[in-house]
Amino acid sequence: MTLYDDLGGFDALLRLCRRWHELCLDDPLAAHPFTAAPIHPFHDERLAAYLAEATGGPRLYTAGFGDESSMLRLHAGNGVHRELDEAAVAAFERALAEVGMTGEPGARLGAYFRRATYAMDAYADGPHLVAGEMPFNHV
Repeated sequence: MTLYDDLGGFDALLRLCRRWHELCLDDPLAAHPFTAAPIHPFHDERLAAYLAEATGGPRLYTAGFGDESSMLRLHAGNGVHRELDEAAVAAFERALAEVGMTGEPGARLGAYFRRATYAMDAYADGPHLVAGEMPFNHV
């Protein structure tokens, strides 16, 4: 069994991503990335594909959307925004609880999301800082 299986597979991760998106839109700080500029119309599905791969599930993200470097470049260049990060992480943790991803599997995914969010500080000044062919960021 993988963490992906423990979390309930793709459909469960997609429910999580959709709930997180809803919670972000309800929060003035966390809503900013979703409202300041157009986002991909299938952002939730892409995030679920990324999380599926990150948790030991099928290689959905790298098979259809890009690699780790391309994902980081999409999110790079927005400066350091600690309050926004905290709001987004809090919304993710709330979404985990609301969709029933609790216990050790939920805690692992929540810690992963927190680490990945704060790791983006390394690319705050622009996508040019992201190296090519970076290894996929697994939990």
